[in-house]
Amino acid sequence: MRLKVRHFLWAGLGLLALVGDASARPFYSPPPPEQDAPTWSGTAELGYTSLSGNTDSQTLITKGHLAWLTGPFTHSLRGEIRHVTQDDETSAERYQATARERYDLNGSDYLFGFTRWDKDRFSGYNYQITAIAGYGRRMLNDDRQTLALEVGPGYRHDSLPDTDDRNLAVAYGALDYQWKISETASFGQELSLEHTRENLTSRALSSLTASLNDHLALKLSHEIEHNSRPPEDAMAKTDHTTTASLVYDW
Repeated sequence: MRLKVRHFLWAGLGLLALVGDASARPFYSPPPPEQDAPTWSGTAELGYTSLSGNTDSQTLITKGHLAWLTGPFTHSLRGEIRHVTQDDETSAERYQATARERYDLNGSDYLFGFTRWDKDRFSGYNYQITAIAGYGRRMLNDDRQTLALEVGPGYRHDSLPDTDDRNLAVAYGALDYQWKISETASFGQELSLEHTRENLTSRALSSLTASLNDHLALKLSHEIEHNSRPPEDAMAKTDHTTTASLVYDW
């Protein structure tokens, strides 16, 4: 089991070497670039805990997002690995990859599109592929706070064990709020909803980030994912993930 955990740790470090995140936001495209913004930017995040004694558990979470600019386009790639073991039994295992495009129109408006592949061992699905396109608008944008809303239609392919796969139309909505508390601290609240004829999937992330220097920060976050009608093989309708992690940005 120690070798297995070590394998996932090295896999996570490999992911961090490949991808990062201009804004460390898991659901949405980065904000529009400033006049002097660099062409390439990103952030890598790593959280790992190990407990021993009455309960033996290891938790590994790695996230990364890479963004680059081409005229009015913002391209981004994101990856995530999540693995949890308790008393030598795997209790959570998830892999996710997302490719996203954003096209700035004028002022506060933009168009977006993304494709996401998601494999969660305990969700009841073999995997899910989601494609969304739509319209976004910054409702608030000043030196301390930003608020963006997104809406759009999409498509989702659900691969299910022991039954036919499902192809579903999706109605998507998302909210992204960021508050710069001070020069070194910030708070973020994000929410996304994906509605199909089979279920409603909601995701929420609350985070508090404290900068250590120009490139390193500590981040405390709590993520909630709820599926109103998961497959029968799913372990639960709602997942909660609380993470303390180290973030590196460039």
